[in-house]
Amino acid sequence: MRWRQLQLIDTEPSAPPLIERSAVARTFDTPEFAGLTFYEIQAKSIINRVPTGSRMPFQYTINPYRGCSHACRYCFARNTHRYLDLDAGADFDSKVIVKVNAPQLLARELQSRRWRGGSIAMGTNVDCYQRAEGRYRLMPGILSALRDAANPFSILTKGTLILRDLPLLEQAADRARVSTAMSVGFVDSELWREVEPGTPRPSARLEAVARLRDAGIDCNVLIAPILPFLGDSDRALREVVAACSEAGATGVTPIVLHLRPGAREWYMQWLMRAHPRLVPKYRQLYSGGAYADRDYQRRISGRVRELATEYGIRRGAHRGPTEPAAAAAQPTLF
Repeated sequence: MRWRQLQLIDTEPSAPPLIERSAVARTFDTPEFAGLTFYEIQAKSIINRVPTGSRMPFQYTINPYRGCSHACRYCFARNTHRYLDLDAGADFDSKVIVKVNAPQLLARELQSRRWRGGSIAMGTNVDCYQRAEGRYRLMPGILSALRDAANPFSILTKGTLILRDLPLLEQAADRARVSTAMSVGFVDSELWREVEPGTPRPSARLEAVARLRDAGIDCNVLIAPILPFLGDSDRALREVVAACSEAGATGVTPIVLHLRPGAREWYMQWLMRAHPRLVPKYRQLYSGGAYADRDYQRRISGRVRELATEYGIRRGAHRGPTEPAAAAAQPTLF
């Protein structure tokens, strides 16, 4: 969809508009939302069916936001902003689409005769617990609807704001299968500031893992992404696996960085500025496309497997959401 198809116009559009009537754009200058523009829209549907034939480990998704203030340099979802004639770089980080009617829409769709059930994955495109959620509070209504329908679901996040909704998660888990996953690719604070500037620090995310586990909620850690030549040393891998063990993670799943279109350009621009000596190594490692050399992937995942055994963590235990490309493109993982 393009913005020109989403505008309020008198003639019939050539394709069904994503945004009904018009979007309300708001720019906030308050400290917690400085530099962000929110486009508030009325979505027409909220449960998305994964295309038939997909190798993803889930059939349905919910994405209440598009764009993400986490501003992760490597985010695989960046290219989706281009469908709205926004760029995959700064626009993705600062211009967030908010489906303000998501909770009400979900409650209606779950009650529809057409809904045949099935687990729903959240956080598979952009993070549902990014900073915008602190303002719009869409997730409590979404979780309440899923709880009331006794519908199973899973959540992948980097956001510690998930703890705000812990009571709802516990209530939902009493009625259906609920699982969560926290993405923590490394525990190095300096690297975190460089590549994930809008996220909670890794230690805070691991504390959230511990609190979720204490509440009896399954919480896997995606050691993702593992950044070649930056976060893939034996010491770095040992530190993150040890931290996952201490947090009581249900399981760990390593995912080596993948650089799809949009993300590849943005990440490589940053790499040229911050670590120019690594550029030739990356070009060689990713010469085959979006994914790192298979031998490299096998070596890294094998080392994480060894460390997980050493620290007594179940491997590949998680059955909730993963980054969409992971299941299809990295069959050598656990």
